[in-house]
Amino acid sequence: MRIVLDTGKIESFHRDGFVVVEDALDASTVAAARSRFGHLFAGCFETGIQPDEWNWRPESGARDVTRQICNAWKSDSIIAAIVTRVDIGCACAELRGWHGARLNQDNVIWKPPGARSLGFHQDDSYQDWIVPGEMMTFWITLDDTRADQGTIEYVAGSHRWPLSPPIDQFHAPDDPTTDMRAAAGRAGEARPEIVPIEVTAGSAVIHHGRTWHGSRDNRGKTPRRSVVAHCMSSAAHFHPVNVSPVYSRYRRYGTNDMDESFFPVLWRQDGYRTPWL
Repeated sequence: MRIVLDTGKIESFHRDGFVVVEDALDASTVAAARSRFGHLFAGCFETGIQPDEWNWRPESGARDVTRQICNAWKSDSIIAAIVTRVDIGCACAELRGWHGARLNQDNVIWKPPGARSLGFHQDDSYQDWIVPGEMMTFWITLDDTRADQGTIEYVAGSHRWPLSPPIDQFHAPDDPTTDMRAAAGRAGEARPEIVPIEVTAGSAVIHHGRTWHGSRDNRGKTPRRSVVAHCMSSAAHFHPVNVSPVYSRYRRYGTNDMDESFFPVLWRQDGYRTPWL
């Protein structure tokens, strides 16, 4: 399947800061991706390489937290095949106005019944370690989603608000909207419009790096699983001073350039794509 953005979707993205894309994954790919979750979180990595971030283990993890892995593409070929798709890179670049897109990181997110919220935030708030400090996100659900199931929620039009610092509590805050509502007040928005995404498995949402988003507790009886590709400009490079405690480990001595072994180029206007993808 290939993502095609018509005029209506492009206009919707620029108006709201996000846009839903139906049928981003076919049923067989959805099933294959679901089958990898248990293996990944149990530490069974197909490639033998651990992901960069891995916040939950079955032997010690709390049952009421949202489980997250970052850069599962390095550990699993099925996840890699999804998050490195050329059409994902193309869509993210075209909507953000870049000449191309490279993979910044991925997320594998598993919110079982009873799992708590993720705080509303702006992705660009966490990108001061790259230049330009911008991100686009392609979120794909592997389950049908409902508002009571802890689905992702967006604040319409909030990509036009000023950039805020990282939020106080990302995982399991009592009120996931606290930082967002403070930012809304600073932006002069008395009643921010929060939109829960209710879509079928295999659907996606593309969102701007400044769009406020998060998720609430899963009060349903089924899990909410997703695979997420975070893209940055193909021209991005490491910030000369600011450091990411995780991802700056991939910076080579004496240069701010990004190595495509760790940040592959998904699509570029001149036709270039990292050769080994």
